[in-house]
Amino acid sequence: MTSLEKYPATPPGLCSMTSSDYQYFIITENTEYYPVKPGRLFYILKSKYNEQPQKRGSHSKLKVISLHGQYLDYDVDQRCMSTLSAEEAGFLLAVSDDTERLKWFRQKDALKTAQGLTMGTRVIVEEEGKELWGIIRYIGMLTESYVRPPTGTFFGIELQGEDRRKGYSDGSHNSRTFFSCERKCGVFAPFSRVRPVVPSSLTPSTPEQTLELQTEELIPGDRVTYFINNQLRHGMVVNVHEEHGQPFVQISTDRDENGKTGGEVKVLLEQVSKGEVPAGLNPESMDIDKPPVEPGTDDLHMDLSVNSLVEVTLAAGNSCGIIRWIGTVTDGGPVMAGLELDEDCGVSDGTFKNQRFFYCPPKRGLFVKLRSLRPDSRFQSLSTNHSEKMPNQEDAESDTEHNTGRLETVPPISTEQVNQILVGRMKGIQGHCNSCYMDAALFSLFSCSSVLDSMLFKSTAPQEAPIQKTLLHNIVNPLRSKGFVKGHHVMKLRQQLQRHGYSHSFTTEEKDPEEFLTVIMHHILALDPLLKLSAGGKVQESYCYQIFLDQNHSLVLPTVQQLLEHSFHGAGLKLAEVPSCLILQMPRFGKKFKMFDKIIPSLELDITDLLSEGPQQCIVCGNLAEKECSDCFKDSVFNQTGFKVFCEKCSSQVHSHPQRRSHHPAALEIPIGYLGRSNPHALTRDKLELFAVLCIETSHYVSFIKYGPKSEDWIFFDSMADRQGGIDGFNIPEVHTCPEVGMYLEMSPAELATQVPRDMKGVAKRLFCDAYMYLYQSTSMCLYR
Repeated sequence: MTSLEKYPATPPGLCSMTSSDYQYFIITENTEYYPVKPGRLFYILKSKYNEQPQKRGSHSKLKVISLHGQYLDYDVDQRCMSTLSAEEAGFLLAVSDDTERLKWFRQKDALKTAQGLTMGTRVIVEEEGKELWGIIRYIGMLTESYVRPPTGTFFGIELQGEDRRKGYSDGSHNSRTFFSCERKCGVFAPFSRVRPVVPSSLTPSTPEQTLELQTEELIPGDRVTYFINNQLRHGMVVNVHEEHGQPFVQISTDRDENGKTGGEVKVLLEQVSKGEVPAGLNPESMDIDKPPVEPGTDDLHMDLSVNSLVEVTLAAGNSCGIIRWIGTVTDGGPVMAGLELDEDCGVSDGTFKNQRFFYCPPKRGLFVKLRSLRPDSRFQSLSTNHSEKMPNQEDAESDTEHNTGRLETVPPISTEQVNQILVGRMKGIQGHCNSCYMDAALFSLFSCSSVLDSMLFKSTAPQEAPIQKTLLHNIVNPLRSKGFVKGHHVMKLRQQLQRHGYSHSFTTEEKDPEEFLTVIMHHILALDPLLKLSAGGKVQESYCYQIFLDQNHSLVLPTVQQLLEHSFHGAGLKLAEVPSCLILQMPRFGKKFKMFDKIIPSLELDITDLLSEGPQQCIVCGNLAEKECSDCFKDSVFNQTGFKVFCEKCSSQVHSHPQRRSHHPAALEIPIGYLGRSNPHALTRDKLELFAVLCIETSHYVSFIKYGPKSEDWIFFDSMADRQGGIDGFNIPEVHTCPEVGMYLEMSPAELATQVPRDMKGVAKRLFCDAYMYLYQSTSMCLYR
């Protein structure tokens, strides 16, 4: 047995479950090694496995690597193990007990069934001794590929019907979201506790086997809408069967064709849609008996087009969504629209009669006549029955554009204007449909700072100009002049980014702020990189800097200054020049993992020692520094911040101590103008000031803005602070002052360490505990860039 050094920590085959680079095994008999028990899983590079074909099946041993715990390798008799595919290994690894794992391996049909399960399949899951009904929403690992040991392949299941609220999750596990559902409606389970409701749906389909392979299987008890005698009717499935090669659905009717309640009717499967479709639409609006065929046109109605935000009247009230497809059913027929709804009140996943027209989650898709739709009223003038009114933004937009179309500049909101323009409900940027990452980023960059205003006015390619205009005219200028931006303006920007092909999900899914910023700054507006890093004589360029720390750091309650210095020290980096804007990502992995419980914001970053060029002062006497010692950086004798640089005399004295004689000080590059000088006079230190912080908690981004010089000059922004109405309502953004932040910043580190997060006043806990990204600016350099 040897420790694993030459093999990767986690085989790529288990990360993707499709790799052919590895061969997997399960131990089926006792071996000479105690850790190599029956039921344990191992792997080997397939190339090494294929090198010895002549030995297979003999008494020879094979050096294989454990997938459990320490990743050690063992010489195992090949007769004691059986081969597995990567997919089989993933499913079996999710079973935690060795004996159970071996038992399920020997049930080949169960493994084959698990491999046939797909997203959207209705299943029964065993949870705490009870059998619960649900739908598969996720299939995969519950840890990142770099986490050891991997968890194997699990099924994420959204519980349905009477079993709702019998789970324990909202689709997330260990603070990472894998799918979305209501609280306590989700569970994660290995394949050993999951079985399909309709086993025949797992077999490959043929034209004769489509009975169970519709968009979502119909089972007795399902509510459906069916089309009969040119009318839409509702009922409940009693049975699904086949007659003369055709699938039929036996339905218990709410009201039959004669208007009587009760009774049963037999309807062709193709004339049945799962769920209750719009009651307010006439039968033709659904065209249930005719599959739509996309003509490839962009026919418009009432200025509606693909990606328009719309609403439609359903049986339960108004529902809102986004148009994903527009087309006609037949030549000369009505124009139809395929909708992705905001809520699970649709009837498909973007398919109609087994034909796919767009992609969306199950129960979010709906096909209706285009003329049945109207623009989303949440982003129009609201009726008087709402207690909150949407601010009129037309004046704010027209004020910033002359009749010639030339856009005017609106300066950032000043310290004196913040309370008047920006603070209050229905202030800031209105959130809609997972937009909080973009709302928080845009608010942070442009509300009270002009450091990146150059991106709003720089010359750009003609095809990118509409995006730049939307950013300036529809978002930045209204934010600065009126303190409010409607959600549909941000959606317009998201639609434009999506149409440019950078992501097919910009309008629906949550992103990371750095992903959005990189797309808008680099790919769209071609802004010069904000950051130039020097490493080994080479200069690297970037827009953001992710802080990484080595495992030997001693930080417990760090400041941002300390985090940046330790990260630069560990990576051997320097700044090639003073950045006008420095965007720092904290040492955490999105929503999943935080390295520190609290991080103390540094209101100023002193980057003098981080610059690759320029004079530096000896940390002991203040004279011109000539040596830098990386070994002294973590010496507790010195200050906890700043690189350790010395003049020649102080370096000799410091390193004469027995504990530092093994150090290796390196010579600094001294600017020509300072050669021969012992005192750099009053050296001006280069500092950046903090102007915004983005924070994340439970998948939701918010931001803090440092808008003035006083310690209490802080505001907090949440684009979805509240909501007016239900499905047909709208989000209420809010900006409010948070002077309590200044109180905590004035505390000593020892005092701050004793603060219990949940007891911290106001929103201070979110700044200190949930920081995701810090934004700094140079008030001098931003004048030149």
